[in-house]
Amino acid sequence: MAIILNGSGLTIEKVVQIARNNEKVELCPEALKRMEKCRAMVEKKIDAKEIMYGVNTGIGEFSEVVLTDEQVKEFQKYLIYNHSAGIGDPAPIEYIRGAMAGRINVHAHGNSGVRPIITQTLIEMLNKGVTPFVCQKGSVGACGDLAPMSQIALLLMGEGQAYYKDELLEGKDAMAKAGIDIPGLQARDGLATINGSNVLTAMSAIFLYDAKRWLKQAEIGAAMSLEALKANMKPYSAKLHQARGFSGAVRSAEAIRKIVTGGDLAEEKIACKVQDAYSMRSTPQVIGAAHDALGYALAQVEIELNGVGDNPIFFPDENIQISGASFQGTPVALPMDMAGIAITMVSLLSERLMNRLNNPALSVGLPPFLTKGAGMFSGLMLIQYTADALLAEQRILSTPASIQSIPAAADQEDFVSMGMNTAIKNFQILENANGVLGIEIMAAAQALDFRDYKFGNGTRKAHEVVRRHVDFLDIDRPLHTDNTNMQKLIQTGEILDEVEKVVGSLG
Repeated sequence: MAIILNGSGLTIEKVVQIARNNEKVELCPEALKRMEKCRAMVEKKIDAKEIMYGVNTGIGEFSEVVLTDEQVKEFQKYLIYNHSAGIGDPAPIEYIRGAMAGRINVHAHGNSGVRPIITQTLIEMLNKGVTPFVCQKGSVGACGDLAPMSQIALLLMGEGQAYYKDELLEGKDAMAKAGIDIPGLQARDGLATINGSNVLTAMSAIFLYDAKRWLKQAEIGAAMSLEALKANMKPYSAKLHQARGFSGAVRSAEAIRKIVTGGDLAEEKIACKVQDAYSMRSTPQVIGAAHDALGYALAQVEIELNGVGDNPIFFPDENIQISGASFQGTPVALPMDMAGIAITMVSLLSERLMNRLNNPALSVGLPPFLTKGAGMFSGLMLIQYTADALLAEQRILSTPASIQSIPAAADQEDFVSMGMNTAIKNFQILENANGVLGIEIMAAAQALDFRDYKFGNGTRKAHEVVRRHVDFLDIDRPLHTDNTNMQKLIQTGEILDEVEKVVGSLG
């Protein structure tokens, strides 16, 4: 069933359905009426020669330059040419589909002054599988994602390049093969297509969707490690976390209790210490804090997905337009910097649990480095090196981009969000985090094989899934394949899906 875009109700889940799963979209009739009303107002103002930024003036430093009637007709084309200034490799198709959906939702408010045919063409492109080739780098996340969005706008003139049926074609050829008419650009159309932070917001939506699932898998990994380490489970009491009041910690503790339910540890049949190390007893506080951080970031991203990110913004009921900075990416960039940091923080906890599994001084009777042949064999000793290398990179990438503003455009654009850098590095953080968590879960599965008591229902299912992909390490073998397989396993979310079938939703 098609997703209706009407300016509201666009969630990160819907963005993923459109961007990754190719769900079709529709514009609601009320949105079309709003757009038509706004466009009629803009055209009246153009006819009356009223000065409007980006319509009959230049942009940026040239905003005081008033264009002639003849220049107004050509200006949008040259605007798109000039701003198609990205560099390097193409962004993944799902990022661009998500950005197009977000831009359509902006237009649906009826405050952008764009011709409805432009928005309808973007809808056709989504529904018929025409995705513009867009260089991933080049946006500073301030006047919108101008460079990448301009490569989308090139298709509206029959230019640029696009993917269609897994083939990269010239833009006009992709549109022709898909049966999509090229609308061309008239006054306001170009700027109304590019002047929002839609690419970095779409990327952030997709990241948050994946990161939420990753945090649940971090809870599964923690539960497996805790059972293997004979942890004291009293720190996971609901009463304890409710007394302090952080919702993320309450949620995380509940998820871990679900996973270990049915096991000897949860039923207090296993002797344990009165008080464990921080990495074992503060897991709900740490992962819970990450849940809370992602929750705030999600709220900000969904506001942006459903808001009017544009400039200028037209208000047809009052017959006015206001030029401001509603394209500025900072409201998304700042919380998304925190979201990336949160994933790195939980990855550090994951590595500490894996360290305890490997270290005979800390592992409560497990063999050194989880091998039966210590000395002759090194077991899982070297996986810690791999995890630590990934974590060092994550720490570097966790430096906030939102404080890295560099002025541009003759200091007219003298504060920018650098939100695209945040969006790009967050995916790199998550890729590494998949590796670190995969390594912890692989070590936990190995450790569980050395224990002879009953594990929780969720832990048993997670162990079963791991063993479909990675064999028990009986004697030493090259581990790069196992590490990579585990990284891919975490990325797919198979462990999470299987565990939730057994224990129910982890929140």
